Amino acid sequence: MLSAVVIDDELFAREELTELLEETGKIEVIAQASNAIEGLKLINQLKPDVVFLDIQMPQITGIELLGMLDPDTMPKVVFVTAYDEFAIQAFEDNAFDYLLKPVDTQRLDKTVRRLLKSQQNTLEQISAVSPQCLDQIPCIGLNRIVIIPTKEVEFAYSDISGVHVQTAQQKATSQLTLKVLEEKTNLVRCHRQFLINVQAIKEIKLLENGLAEIVTTSDHPLPVSRRYLKSLKELLGFH
Repeated sequence: MLSAVVIDDELFAREELTELLEETGKIEVIAQASNAIEGLKLINQLKPDVVFLDIQMPQITGIELLGMLDPDTMPKVVFVTAYDEFAIQAFEDNAFDYLLKPVDTQRLDKTVRRLLKSQQNTLEQISAVSPQCLDQIPCIGLNRIVIIPTKEVEFAYSDISGVHVQTAQQKATSQLTLKVLEEKTNLVRCHRQFLINVQAIKEIKLLENGLAEIVTTSDHPLPVSRRYLKSLKELLGFH
């Protein structure tokens, strides 16, 4: 039996699909989410085998959510959508499975059979339909959900409590991994646990033993390890 998370902003559609999936006896729905931010958190926490993902959701769409998933832990993905000829053609061209709303039970049975037989979605399929750059980063801060434009981020870092994003005005916790942020944003690695927006560098202090420290435009100090100092200097035009 496969474990699944259902993500859809429509309560009726979400519950109907959950009921249909459980009636197959082959899929166990372990969680539901009403938006992409909540869904991302559940995917990272529960590591489901498959995600049934609605495309048309407010703030962050299903396609945008796909681009936020860590390739190393990517589940199988089945898109759920109202009829959209362009989107459906894209899924068919890249061997993704999809369900049209309202979900037909025979079509669902076919999807379930495919899921049970198939290998995990390849990264080539994922990259074909997911955005290559993230324009916004979903975060949680001060007991609220915030959407931070990527261009406003000064730096991001990880610690024992998670991944954090810092702007000039606020710090928030993100469900995205540093790897995804490095690959899908303009942030570059300066340390194993830190990513920096080059535009936010006020100065780099060169220290002993080949180490360095970045000071951001809002006066936050960031470590620079020997491993990344050379590439960072080259990026800034110093050879």
